[in-house]
Amino acid sequence: MRIARAVAADAGEVLTVQRAAYVTEAQLYGDPFIAPLCESLEQARAAIEKAVVLTAVDGGRIVGAVRGQLNDRTCLVGRLVVAPDAQGRGIGTALMRALEEAVGADAYDLFTGHLSEGNLRLYRRLGYRETRRERVHEHLTLVHLRKTL
Repeated sequence: MRIARAVAADAGEVLTVQRAAYVTEAQLYGDPFIAPLCESLEQARAAIEKAVVLTAVDGGRIVGAVRGQLNDRTCLVGRLVVAPDAQGRGIGTALMRALEEAVGADAYDLFTGHLSEGNLRLYRRLGYRETRRERVHEHLTLVHLRKTL
């Protein structure tokens, strides 16, 4: 597996992996209209052009991706995704570490849903600490986490 910076031509494949990865999140929260599932190809392409988007490529196939948007010296991390058939192989960890190295920010902020225990375990294992909780819907509370380097 190799990690590479995404280019605009990768947008379709990144979006496909993103949708596959977020189906379980949608089921977990009973909401098929979560933002990662509703994102358009144009929006994915724009994200690749504006942010640091890294992909994990295995055998010529994109199996994971992550986004980082630098704001001053803080990076907002988003859309960490791994294809369902590639999960459990350390790809998410590798993408997060590569993003931190590529961006070189002083701090990294992200959020995930309160029921997403696997995500919370991963982020905590990588040194992220909870900063606050934000109830956004009756069925969803966002857990905000930060890592300071």
